Amino acid sequence: MTIVEDQIGTLGDGRGVAMFTLVSGCGARARITSYGGAVMSLEVPDRAGALGDVVLGFDDLAGYLGAGGYLGALIGRYGNRIAGARFALDGAVYQLAANDGPNHLHGGLAGFDKANWSAAPRATPAGPALVLDYLSVHEEEGYPGNLSVRVVYTLTDDGTLRIDYAATTDRDTVVNLTNHAYWNLAGHGAGTILDHRLVLEAERFAAVGAGLIPTGELRAVAGTPFDFRTAAAIGARIDHDDDQLRLAGGYDHSFAIGGRPGELRRAARVLEPTTGRVLEVLTTEPAIQVYSGNFLDGMRGKAGAVYRRRTGFCLETQHHPDSPNQPAFPTTTLRAGADYRSTTVYRFLVD
Repeated sequence: MTIVEDQIGTLGDGRGVAMFTLVSGCGARARITSYGGAVMSLEVPDRAGALGDVVLGFDDLAGYLGAGGYLGALIGRYGNRIAGARFALDGAVYQLAANDGPNHLHGGLAGFDKANWSAAPRATPAGPALVLDYLSVHEEEGYPGNLSVRVVYTLTDDGTLRIDYAATTDRDTVVNLTNHAYWNLAGHGAGTILDHRLVLEAERFAAVGAGLIPTGELRAVAGTPFDFRTAAAIGARIDHDDDQLRLAGGYDHSFAIGGRPGELRRAARVLEPTTGRVLEVLTTEPAIQVYSGNFLDGMRGKAGAVYRRRTGFCLETQHHPDSPNQPAFPTTTLRAGADYRSTTVYRFLVD
């Protein structure tokens, strides 16, 4: 295994931005940048053994500075949406940055995806790793407390990408960390993801209303286009006449995962039939956001690839959107002095 560090640019304040290339014992290769902790590329084999890059991204720092979409980035303090960009905690109301109409999305105007994280490579028995640290100061984007965050990416010897999240705070706050990688198992520039076959370990999903804010209802998937308990193509029912699909322009919903809270268990499995690549997602989180790339708008990515609508999908392990305002959802409150811990595993296989 090897870890190589390169400088890929400088921010306006003079700070350098590093890119780390992690190569596992099986030959899988990941490139991760300190800016936003973004996974720039991930090369894994197909059924013939040929490596292919399965993550949408950009070739250089300029792409990440100039584009939206959160491609491959770490998301925080709060992944997904908070209604009205505000929440109450212990009787105090906190006003957050509104960056999605009246709502708060993915940490605000300058969330963790726009931070230049402190980064240190590390060799581990499991494979090469990258340790990223960031201090989110009190009142950043409106959140209370100084939040110290550590994220560790590990590329294991069998080609698995493991992400371990940890955080502590000096004041009670809310935290919901995730990664926003867009996947296309046929290759990052290979066209739509509609033929990918998806399985979700979920019997319910969070119904949404205007602005894609959850209504509070965890709706049964049975008998709906949201039933992926057995394998189905992502595109098989994506354009059905369904109120939830119309609101989101496809899938952009949080699914409740079965199993015990905090237990690392499988949440999703995706097969790309032409290459035979399989992605399994395991997580300790209670939910997974399935997003079918409905708002990709033709941005130009790596090697001149154009990322159009539905050419990438996201499987964001998380707590449900708007949990601070939904008391029936699992809590995202982190108390002062307590430890936040979360793990997600992206395991690659071939069929």
